This record gives sequence, structure tokens and C-alpha cells, in this order.
Amino acid sequence: MSSPSRLRLGSAGPLPAGDRTETHPVAQATDTGRPDTGNQETGADRAAGPSALACFGDFIAALAGRRPALFLDYDGTLVPLAPRPELAVLDEAVRGTIRRLSALCPVAVVSGRDLDDVARMVGLEGLVYAGSHGFDIRGPGLRTQIGQEYLGELEGADIDLRARLAAIPGTLVERKRFAIAIHTRQVAPPDKPAVAAVVRSVAAERAQLRVTGGKEILELRPNLPWDKGRAVLTLLDALGLSGEGTVPLYLGDDETDEDAFRALSGRGFGIRVGDDTSGTAAQWRLRDPAEAARFLDRLAGRLAGS
Repeated sequence: MSSPSRLRLGSAGPLPAGDRTETHPVAQATDTGRPDTGNQETGADRAAGPSALACFGDFIAALAGRRPALFLDYDGTLVPLAPRPELAVLDEAVRGTIRRLSALCPVAVVSGRDLDDVARMVGLEGLVYAGSHGFDIRGPGLRTQIGQEYLGELEGADIDLRARLAAIPGTLVERKRFAIAIHTRQVAPPDKPAVAAVVRSVAAERAQLRVTGGKEILELRPNLPWDKGRAVLTLLDALGLSGEGTVPLYLGDDETDEDAFRALSGRGFGIRVGDDTSGTAAQWRLRDPAEAARFLDRLAGRLAGS
């Protein structure tokens, strides 16, 4: 049996000190779709960009006969956000839809969760899984990890964070292999700035790490120019999906997914999941994970010819 190939990653040196706190500039989406007769949209909906479900016919037309390659975030996209990571359980019907899709087109799950964690939560073999925002990738014939030399620095930061945040109720520090997540969903609003100050202080003491953010979460990651967007582009090349006959689709709900939306601009489509889509680089939107599930089910039916 041949060993899994390592992805071609190119050079990825440390980011300059001034870039170690990550922000996410975004482009304004525009509405170019027309709603189907059975799905009425409000003016506010249209201002955020066309719905990939309500305007499903327009969405399919935009594919222009090309085969989709599907990239899916997990939390907030396939499942609703939960107070604790282990409570975000995938619905069996959605799992079945993803299984159907994987037989019709390439499917990858790209998550901020640890690789083994997101693979266990999705529970399907044969998919490509990119954990830790793409730092840890595994799939049929694929295996790579970015930033292993930063693990010792993450270990020290984890110890410091737990000690310094222990006095702030509701703070959850989650050590992942290639990141440390600090969840603030259960922290009292007046205490959240103090949590952020501690995280940035710990990062400032470690040039090998940088701070990123998301919905009710701060993370320390290796100080490398690597994110979900770079991971998706690398996977497209590694899987032979860069040709004109393939159109990549990325579904995500958070700031970290904007990296993928921007990376696919001009060659694929981003679909932002959630109520707040007013500053996204995605071209399409879906209201919530329930609507995302309906869209994926409809896409599977269309690809199957039903």
C-alpha cells in the first residue's frame, strides 16, 4: 500500500510582528439573483446578497454545468452553535445528505476543530477533513500538518492562559493540537474585555503565536500565513480540482471562513450562513444551519438528476 502523499504547501514563513493580531477586511456583497415564487425575500434579505436556497435556480445556473467541489465548515454551518463544543451534534439527516453528496462530488469539511474531533462529529469515511483551520489535513491519499514546530510554544501558552483566566467565570480554554481556543459564550459581558486582554497579553509574550477571533471565541495559532483559504486552494490543487470543469463551493458562518470566501473569489462561490451577512466576501447566503441543510439536500437531488 502506498503511503499518503503530503500536500505541496510552498513556503510559509512567520508573519511580521505587526500582523500577529488578525483582522478580516471584507467586500460588500451585491444582489444579482431573483427569488423563486415559493420563497419570498424581504428587502433586508436582498441587501445582504441572494439566497442560495430561495434563488436556487439562479444558483444552479451560475454553476454553468460545472461539477461542484464542496467545502463545508462545521459549527454554525452544519450544526447550530452550542454553549460547549461537544454539544454541537450533527443531525442524522444532515449526515445522510453529506453522504449522498460525497458520492456525487468531492466533499471536504474545513473546521476550526481538531482534526480527529471534527472527523468524529461528522462520522463519515472517505471525506477530506481539514482541522485547526487547515493546519491539519487528512483524506484518502492525503496527510499533512502545518506548524508542528510551534507545538511547544502552544503548550506553554495553554498553561499560562489557564492560570490567568481561572478567576474569570465562564471562560473555557480548549487546547487543540494546532491552536488554543478561548470560548467566551458563557462569560458575563462586562468580563469579556478582560478575557481578551489576557489572551493578547499571552500572545504578546510569544512571537511564534498570533491571535485570531470569531463568534464568541479567541484563538492563539502558529504565527504563519496559513488559514482556511490557503488550505482550500491547496486542496483544490492536490485533489486535481483546479480545472475549468470544477467550481468550488464553500459554506461557512464565521470570520475565519471569510479567508476562504476571498480565496475563491473569481473561481468559485462562497455561501455565508447566518443572519449577519452584511459585510461578507461571499456571493450567496443562507439564514442558518437548518436552511443550509435544506440547500445541501436540494443540491444533492439536483446532482443526482432527481
